[in-house]
Amino acid sequence: MLPASGREISLRASGDMFSPSGPDRGTLAMLEYSDFASGQKVLDLGCGTGIVGFCALEAGASVTMCDVAPEAVAAANANLKANFDIAAAGRARVVLSDGFDAVSDNDFDVILSNPPYHTDFSVAKRFIEGSFYHLTAGGRLLMVTKRLTWYKYKLTSIFGGVKVREAGGYYVFIAEKRQSKPFSAVQKVKKLQKRQEERANADLRRKPKN
Repeated sequence: MLPASGREISLRASGDMFSPSGPDRGTLAMLEYSDFASGQKVLDLGCGTGIVGFCALEAGASVTMCDVAPEAVAAANANLKANFDIAAAGRARVVLSDGFDAVSDNDFDVILSNPPYHTDFSVAKRFIEGSFYHLTAGGRLLMVTKRLTWYKYKLTSIFGGVKVREAGGYYVFIAEKRQSKPFSAVQKVKKLQKRQEERANADLRRKPKN
């Protein structure tokens, strides 16, 4: 069933995939805050069976779904064809991609991801940093995990701020792109400019008065 609309759909998945029996609680928690709209351009990053992308597609969005696993891409493609008519399926594409490697678009309105969080943070780091550059101005990244501190710090360092919502034992992070450069880069530039101004002022003070 599609959580947003309640429409019954059938999902194909292999046993090797994450949550092959249906959407996990983290994905369902993230979907509570997704707020998809017709005309949006949406990326389901690490799509698995495609359930997140299908919710966006059902709402009228244009959707890109990507996954690093060939079996996930095959399943998402099969599920797309099995559950949507040609017109709706024409607004979607499924891409084999390690993160953003095969995704060139940089004007997504919404990017959603349920990254692996039982290992290190390397995948999440790439997803967060890459999402910033693939969102349009005002676009949002939604990410769900069971960990709070690292994600909150990392998202704030890139986006300049993040909203955190708790649902079903998970943390849903919502970050909006408000500037053209990552917040950390902007802060570095500001610090450099401040140091340059301080040096210039110090030089002026050292100059002898005529």
